[in-house]
Amino acid sequence: MSLWVRLAYAIVLLVSVVVAWGLVRTRQKRLDLTRSQRTAVGVAAFLGAMIGSKIPFLGQQGWSAFLDGTAWFADGKTILGGIVGGYAAVEIAKWIFGIRARTGDSFALPMAVAVGVGRIGCFIAGCCYGQVTEVPWGVAFPTACDAPGILRHPTQLYEVAFHLVATIVLIVMDRKRWLVGNQLKAYLIAYLVYRFLSEWLRPEPRLLLNLTIYQFVCVVLIAVLIGLWARDSRVELAG
Repeated sequence: MSLWVRLAYAIVLLVSVVVAWGLVRTRQKRLDLTRSQRTAVGVAAFLGAMIGSKIPFLGQQGWSAFLDGTAWFADGKTILGGIVGGYAAVEIAKWIFGIRARTGDSFALPMAVAVGVGRIGCFIAGCCYGQVTEVPWGVAFPTACDAPGILRHPTQLYEVAFHLVATIVLIVMDRKRWLVGNQLKAYLIAYLVYRFLSEWLRPEPRLLLNLTIYQFVCVVLIAVLIGLWARDSRVELAG
């Protein structure tokens, strides 16, 4: 990857983080939180997502990759890990600071925008590409080290399209006050279903039942989110 491509990739990721942070701060002004509480929740989400997205480095290089900076300046991230890390970090921060307000909806739209913009960076960098294809919109990715003329699914752009649609839907949901308190769960479940299906287009190693590790993670996370949704619904009915 050339220096200019790395620079463009870094700029796109920086834009995604800055835009997401601004959206979160704006949307959390509606919540009954103090400024320090909003900051704590926002910082927790950012750090949790950053650490979670670098989980592959734990399996490959151990904690030393985090401590010496290798994980932060090298390629290799997982959005699924970032989702888990960010979600868990926010819940921990809310427990520590005694925050009882439901903050999930404030993260749904910013997350959709951030991931969508971030995938543009993936396309520029040539990572996260799909399998070989003959579709007319296929793209030759130099990073795939294929023979000349070999095209692959631009799965990064497919995901950009998904998050563009998700962003529009979330804006409508917010204005119509649909699924209040569960918009983040709805978005995440939709994304996990999309990701499970799109894995068939990606050249990832196949494990049990011809599924990738990411597909297994998607199934587990969908089950967890549905469980949390059901729990919250019971609490609301009891209240």
